[in-house]
Amino acid sequence: MITALRPVTRTVTYTRWLHLVTAAVLATVFAFVSPGLGNVNSPAGAWLLVVPLPFLAAAAMVPGVRLSEGMQAQLLLFPAGRSGPEPDFTPARSASWADRRRTAVWLIVRYEAGVVTAFLSVHVPALVIGLIGSASGGGPVHTPLWTPGPGHWSYALLGLLVPVLFLAFVVLAGEALARAARALLGPSAAQRLAALEERTERLLEHNRLARELHDSVGHALTVAVLQAGAARAAGSPEFTDKALAAIEETGRHALEDLERVLKILREDASGAAAARPALTDVERLLTAARGSGTEVAAEVSGALEALPGPVSREGYRIAQEALTNVVRHAGPVPVSLRIAVRADVLELDIRNPLPRSAGSAVSGTGSGLRGIRERAALLGGHAETGVHEGAWRVRAVLPLNA
Repeated sequence: MITALRPVTRTVTYTRWLHLVTAAVLATVFAFVSPGLGNVNSPAGAWLLVVPLPFLAAAAMVPGVRLSEGMQAQLLLFPAGRSGPEPDFTPARSASWADRRRTAVWLIVRYEAGVVTAFLSVHVPALVIGLIGSASGGGPVHTPLWTPGPGHWSYALLGLLVPVLFLAFVVLAGEALARAARALLGPSAAQRLAALEERTERLLEHNRLARELHDSVGHALTVAVLQAGAARAAGSPEFTDKALAAIEETGRHALEDLERVLKILREDASGAAAARPALTDVERLLTAARGSGTEVAAEVSGALEALPGPVSREGYRIAQEALTNVVRHAGPVPVSLRIAVRADVLELDIRNPLPRSAGSAVSGTGSGLRGIRERAALLGGHAETGVHEGAWRVRAVLPLNA
């Protein structure tokens, strides 16, 4: 019983009732302008359901009408704080002819439902009074809905039942109108798909930026910590000066990367962000790795300047992450870095002896190694990380036509 009465106690039921009734204002205007249309007791009154429709269709061609109707629907059909799901639309102007057609259908649906609701709202009270009056022995009361005959006690029961039925009609009509608003004022299937694709692209971009920060800042911190430790252990002023210079340079590049990423996240177009490093800057990686005590033997074949921008930038990050993993997990061990630019692919091959304690770098489950494989896959290539011929190897192949 309580569940059945719950819709009657909800504020949204009455705001939806108000939204329905206000749609009948146009019918009132036509009733005043065209005498005879307001006489609901005659067939001419039925023309009120037809005559305004061309005007509503014409109004729907104005882009701002959709925005106005959407705002009304959001305020009255989906008021803030109500229980249940949020509306599936955001008020917006018509952006296409499909939007205009859907707006026209909405205006017609709202008008027809509103006229019927307003008619019942006015005449149901008169019917109830007539039924109760007839039950008490009074004469028949003429109403457009029904004229009770000679008095009968059962009319009193009908007088109590009619308001209940009317409230049920208001609840159902309001819910139906809310569903119509979602379908007609909300985004179309194509618009929802476009919004989903935009959100997916945004998430992918955020994931890419997260990888950028992981690679750049993680590399800088790893190198800085190891170089500072090596400088303290060496006890040589000359070595300490070199280590501090390397830490300064590595930190500066990391700050540039951090500034660029934060500008993208803020969507701040003012000021030129630092350019992303590419394989032409690979000497920077070699200097930082060697400064931490790692022996790096580099072999470069082919023109790095001829590489496409995305391939060169992602190749730099792959080499950076591979060298960072060596410094972090294997310590000062010999590393071989081979970069080969061929006619159609870029090949990166980084190898180092296995560390004494095989950790995440050997298991291949670290987030950095996963990022290497993701970078290669995004460019249509592939990456392999793991033990090969008694050494730890990171090998990536990136197609140049990606």
